[in-house]
Amino acid sequence: MLTSKQCMELEATYGAKNYKPIPVVISKAEGAWVWDPEGKKYLDCLSAYSAVNQGHLHPRIVQAVKDQMDKVTLTSRAFYNDRLGAFLKKLCEVAGLEVALPMNTGAEAVETGLKIARRWGYQVKGVPSNQAEIITAKSNFHGRTSTIIGFSTDEGARKDFGPFMPGFLNIPFNDIQALEDAITPHTVAFLVEPIQGEAGVIIPDEGYLRKVREICSKHNVLLITDEIQTGFCRTGKMFCFMHDDIEPDILLVGKALSGGVFPVSAAITRKDIMDVITPGSHGSTFGGNPLACAAGEAALDVLIDEKLAERSAELGQYFLDEIKKIGSPLFKEVRGKGLFIAIQLTDEAGGARQYTEKLKELGILAKETHVHTIRLAPPLIIKKEEIDWALDILRDVFKA
Repeated sequence: MLTSKQCMELEATYGAKNYKPIPVVISKAEGAWVWDPEGKKYLDCLSAYSAVNQGHLHPRIVQAVKDQMDKVTLTSRAFYNDRLGAFLKKLCEVAGLEVALPMNTGAEAVETGLKIARRWGYQVKGVPSNQAEIITAKSNFHGRTSTIIGFSTDEGARKDFGPFMPGFLNIPFNDIQALEDAITPHTVAFLVEPIQGEAGVIIPDEGYLRKVREICSKHNVLLITDEIQTGFCRTGKMFCFMHDDIEPDILLVGKALSGGVFPVSAAITRKDIMDVITPGSHGSTFGGNPLACAAGEAALDVLIDEKLAERSAELGQYFLDEIKKIGSPLFKEVRGKGLFIAIQLTDEAGGARQYTEKLKELGILAKETHVHTIRLAPPLIIKKEEIDWALDILRDVFKA
């Protein structure tokens, strides 16, 4: 077996330098815990950016995948398979929408949503050809494709990758008036994260999404909610938009849709919107493959049967309240919704990386974002006593 040092050296030698990982190697995982090759145990407080909401290697999901691997894994969409219809039915029922287009990665789901919105704009709304506009929010994170980074405001994601695709307009997040002012007769959609995850768990004012829904409806603009990170019980509801008791026109999902065992994503919408997608206009060889469908069905069942939305709401509020009680002078703000929590440090704290590395040494895996913020998003199956254990370490690090 390779040591941690050997694993990191091999990756540094043969891998692209497009990540700067916390210096830990994970060779085994179960539930909320992971282990390195030397056997040291860590509490996972990142959940693969919320892809393993159900916990690592959830036995029901793993068994469903193992069973399917004995039958058929890939057919392509050139043929029907016996898993896709049942999976899409369950996904649509969970989302409260009518029809879904399956893909693989979150970025593919976003690209799918953008294509649906543009074609709807031309064929249904009547926007002149090639003049559709899509509004996005500053500090967004929707993926890494060349189209998506074109409307990012993160210079690190954009630098030297242009020219970028036209047709996008950025407005401030959590600014209703800015949205109203930005809409033109050519606007086809507003793409927004209900909570901006990569930006540092930025939570808008209460009722923001409800007002966004009203404005989009008034102007015949599609509301596209990117719930790739906030969806599937992470914020204390099955989807974050449910906190505002609204319905998006297009819902984008991924990550925890498979419980972290296989790339599965989708764009979910109403039939009258999806009808603009016709044979040959969009697709994916692996999108909707039987193995992905087996994982997706089992992952949804786990979320529902184990009441992980309620668990996230209850334990998330407890975790958030207890972190706030630490009262460290290094904390600028502690915020969160469900088990989606951020500790924003003061400028004087000197950057979050040193603290995530210190937490790693003490057995907690978290990740810094945007220099000064630590994101905490453990698997939703985490136990209260495991949160208490993590709180003791957080107190030690931030009180010291």
